[in-house]
Amino acid sequence: MTRNYILADNQELTRFALESLIRQDKNNTVYRASDKASLVALLKEHESAVVLLDYTLFDFADEDQLLIVAERFSLSEWILISDELTPRFLRRVVYASHQFSIVFKDGPLKDLRDALDAVSHHQRHISQRALEVIINQSQEEEERPSILTETETEIVKAIAQGKTTKEIAAERFSSIHTITTHRKNIFRKLGVNTAHEVIKYALRAGLVDSSEFYI
Repeated sequence: MTRNYILADNQELTRFALESLIRQDKNNTVYRASDKASLVALLKEHESAVVLLDYTLFDFADEDQLLIVAERFSLSEWILISDELTPRFLRRVVYASHQFSIVFKDGPLKDLRDALDAVSHHQRHISQRALEVIINQSQEEEERPSILTETETEIVKAIAQGKTTKEIAAERFSSIHTITTHRKNIFRKLGVNTAHEVIKYALRAGLVDSSEFYI
């Protein structure tokens, strides 16, 4: 029986590796989505497809948008494949819907094979690492506010103003690598996965003034 897969991963090397794995079964058909709009268009044509998504590199603003799309296409199954996903995100997605399997890009290849095998039988697979993150992090620890440094707060303001990593680096006379590291630390401290979530959190916490916020 033919099974449709949608690759929603904008890293070329990862996408090639995923497609090679999926095409080992000649009955499988693979489609590519470059953004949320093209992903939704493909799901309209193939409502029971398996979506392999790198959430952190795609254009979902937050997990609410992701869950809404998954709920809209209730016959679809999803394998989330990312370098890093926060405990809050993992807990929210795993508890909200049984459509999602979770693996990490830097995890063993066996995790991905197990996830693909599980969804081929309409089951989900949560990697051991993801399970440990969900179990070991208490909700109280997860929601405790984190203190940003002065530099990190300034970078949050720049993100809120719609500036790119390259622009922020130029303004601060820093390397792109340095600003990227700061961004990762900000995401980790705030327990978020996207710049949009950083801005929402920062506004709620009063870390940035709404007059400086760019939508």
